[in-house]
Amino acid sequence: MARNLMIQGTMSGAGKSLLTAGILRVLRQDGWRAAPFKSQNMALNSYVTADGLEMGRAQVMQAEAAGLEPEVCMNPILLKPTTDVGSQLIVHGRVRGNYTAQEYFRMKRELIPDVMSAYEQLREQTDIVVIEGAGSPAEINLKADDIVNMGMAKLADAPVLLVGDIDRGGVFAQFLGTVELLEAEERRRIKGFVINKFRGDEKLLAPGPEMLRDRCGIPTLGVLPYLRLQLDDEDSLAESLAAGRTASGRGGGRKTDGGPQIDIAVIRLPHIANFTDVNPLVRFPFVSLTYVESAEQLERPEGPDLLLLPGSKNTVGDMAWLRETGLERAILAQAAHGCRIIGVCGGYQMLGDKITDEAGVEGGGSVRGMGLLPVETALAAGKRRSRITGTVQQLSAEWEALAGLAVGGYEIHMGAARYLADAMPFCNLADGRPDGCVRGRIFGTYLHGLFETDEFTRRLLTLLGKEKGIDEAYLEGAMADALSYRAFKESQYDLLADAVRRHLNMEKVYEIIWVGENRPERN
Repeated sequence: MARNLMIQGTMSGAGKSLLTAGILRVLRQDGWRAAPFKSQNMALNSYVTADGLEMGRAQVMQAEAAGLEPEVCMNPILLKPTTDVGSQLIVHGRVRGNYTAQEYFRMKRELIPDVMSAYEQLREQTDIVVIEGAGSPAEINLKADDIVNMGMAKLADAPVLLVGDIDRGGVFAQFLGTVELLEAEERRRIKGFVINKFRGDEKLLAPGPEMLRDRCGIPTLGVLPYLRLQLDDEDSLAESLAAGRTASGRGGGRKTDGGPQIDIAVIRLPHIANFTDVNPLVRFPFVSLTYVESAEQLERPEGPDLLLLPGSKNTVGDMAWLRETGLERAILAQAAHGCRIIGVCGGYQMLGDKITDEAGVEGGGSVRGMGLLPVETALAAGKRRSRITGTVQQLSAEWEALAGLAVGGYEIHMGAARYLADAMPFCNLADGRPDGCVRGRIFGTYLHGLFETDEFTRRLLTLLGKEKGIDEAYLEGAMADALSYRAFKESQYDLLADAVRRHLNMEKVYEIIWVGENRPERN
């Protein structure tokens, strides 16, 4: 049976997911078959496995780093917030229902068999399981019946590394305060601290780590620098989602030398879901992508070259928010001025005429859409989860360059579109269904992961670049220089592993994993 190691954090966003991925990549490079595990994930960024089950995107990223196909046993419980006090509960990849926070806390112990069956399945398949916690183990109001932090460490009998975020300040207080709030048995599980997101001269940390060890007896095993990597984030705490933040292409290739860039605006919905759909666009050096959450950010003389409406876990609520904030008005104005607009999943539904919720999936009622696409959506209790491929239709002249291209991705949605008169589907799926809708310079689709299809994305960016007046030879050269998206992600995982090897005492980590035993030879 596999050995294990658990990564916990002093807070949400401390860097647990990234450190877990980095250690997994190092283990893979060293010849071990290692897998990620997170008993309970709360995020709107999810993924559909090859067998049609839903899991958190962070464990997908970690599985990729480990060189494994994502499996739902890596994340047996997924909570997808639908309101401020309630979430959709997904167990082993399937929806079990919607619950308030209090209802879920009362039933957590009942889910321990589900958690442990998934964990034991991974142990049988691998050499090492790297377990990720959630939030902080010192959240004393949530510790009763904990199944994701020290509760999980106890169930798995796992040693723990505690990671803290020095970029937010007070990292020594984070470590010491966390340890002080733990029970004696829980403290004994922590074998080392990892300082994350450090900028500057590491010597300036002295005598902090030594004083910390004197106070609680736990050594600091590494100081990881602030890394600027393009890897899939777990949830809406991601820095990349900050409204007004602009990400410019960092994926290699020839630089624009200050020349024109393709300006892409993404609407930062309150319940934004699967926001990593846009990640493949940012690797190109001529792309500038900005998240927008106010009408003022769109009301400018020269609008974006492309406006993206991403997925949503509360389409009805987010449509109402667009209307209340004036963003709907700003989007319609951009459409009237000829801006290209793409909606994905919930964003696609909002571009239509109407969204009805007779089944009470999002609280009931109906809401008028933006009326930019001739479709209506009826939300339904059943969720469609599938990996799909298709072919782009012979589209309107505005999108002709994309016609006939093969596309692929996955569906996660509760509801179906009904085409109105003169509706033109975006693509034909391999199972015979039409998907999406096109009208003029606007289209919508249920395909998450659409931009991971390299040829589709290159054709789209070429189309936008020509309209922007970017030199065609430059565009072709920059895209030829850029890696495929899969190869690009692999390069990012390798950079992450390099940083972990340089800044974390991996020899000590191996000793912690094989405590009291001789480490076997590498496989």
